Amino acid sequence: MSAKKILLLAGDYVEDYEIMVPFQALLAVGHTVHAVCPGKKAGETVRTAVHDFEGDQTYSEKRGHNFTLNADFDTVKTEQYDALVVPGGRAPEYLRLNRRVLDIVREFDAAKKPIASICHGPQILVSAGILKGRVCTAYAALQPDVQDAGAEWVPMNETASNSCIDGNLVTAPAWPAHPAWLRDFLKVLGTKIEL
Repeated sequence: MSAKKILLLAGDYVEDYEIMVPFQALLAVGHTVHAVCPGKKAGETVRTAVHDFEGDQTYSEKRGHNFTLNADFDTVKTEQYDALVVPGGRAPEYLRLNRRVLDIVREFDAAKKPIASICHGPQILVSAGILKGRVCTAYAALQPDVQDAGAEWVPMNETASNSCIDGNLVTAPAWPAHPAWLRDFLKVLGTKIEL
């Protein structure tokens, strides 16, 4: 396996599991992961939120950990990376207002580099305009946005544990899908793990 260099987009109140788990899992299999946030530098932190499914009409939200960034957003050059990870939480609702964030997503997509996005992360993909004619999933509340962006919607299963691959794009509805989502992303990356 050749190690890949992966960019991970973060912001305050990114979903805790959806940033921590892929960051650590991708490092564990030998990839380099640079976690960046607009307006912040390496060594600074973003606050996370834990979203849970507790029988209410929507997810609940609790304060999570602080996540330490390890690269500077202002120095990102997409040609230096092999793939992109866009986690969910509340961060995507305002990160999608940042022109450079949208340009980064468009550059990865134009180069057909793998993009993994989960839960509310596809809000950024919608705003970047890369979903027309694609097949994807996201948190159920994003169905109208994804469909209005021209994508074919794949509903989440009863346990929100499914993943969807469409070319370079790997999407999932929520953190219970980590096993399927990360497995599919590693497949698209060409990562082979020997047991």
